[in-house]
Amino acid sequence: MDLSVSVSDGVALLEMRRPPANHFDETLIGQVVEAATGLDDDPACRVIVLASEGRHFCAGADFGGGEFARDHVAAAERLYRRAAELFDVRTPMIAAVQGTAVGGGLGLACAADFRVAEPSTRFVANFARLGFHQGFGTSVTLPEIVGRQAAADMLLTGRRITGEEALRIGLADRLATPGSLRETAFALAGEIAASAPLAVRSIRATLRAGLASRVREALAHELAEQKIHWATEDSAEGIAASLARRPPVFRGV
Repeated sequence: MDLSVSVSDGVALLEMRRPPANHFDETLIGQVVEAATGLDDDPACRVIVLASEGRHFCAGADFGGGEFARDHVAAAERLYRRAAELFDVRTPMIAAVQGTAVGGGLGLACAADFRVAEPSTRFVANFARLGFHQGFGTSVTLPEIVGRQAAADMLLTGRRITGEEALRIGLADRLATPGSLRETAFALAGEIAASAPLAVRSIRATLRAGLASRVREALAHELAEQKIHWATEDSAEGIAASLARRPPVFRGV
């Protein structure tokens, strides 16, 4: 299994185990969805902490190997079907983000209710630097969290957002001191778990009303745009440059 699940004191830990980058695919996101959905009906669980083993939270899809390298479109179609189900989960979720959350990995972090980061954490919406439209529902979730202007800044430049800046713009909800990421995430989870569980779920449902349907609409649009861009030379160049760790040279074709 690429995901471990444990529950203690009302808090579940879902730990993705594909270090160091924790690239995802339909299988891993499906495991997260199924585990979280199962915890919805577990009275011992009031809050979920989503974390990762290794240096980085999640680097999104692996365009250098696996199913995404073979067929971007087919892999994304399968992935997005499962990703949409994350927004049907009824239990509050906190993402403990170490290292980097890049591309779809940022989208995964934004699917959670809260994000806990360290100063060294980097959030990167690098889609345009890869030559294609953003995905994983970030068209909805990112501006919902940080506002339209900050989302546009991240998406159009593809620049790295530090933990400190993430806290300032609302992308991170807590900034842990170095080495205390999970401790800080579990402290926040404990505060939520101490509240009345029926009220917590009801309040959360009110705050997120309509989010799942808006994300599903966004995913369909994102995939349609990505299909167009993945057939371009710019996308091939962006992905190749990323894999080679060199600056891309885009020509608009």
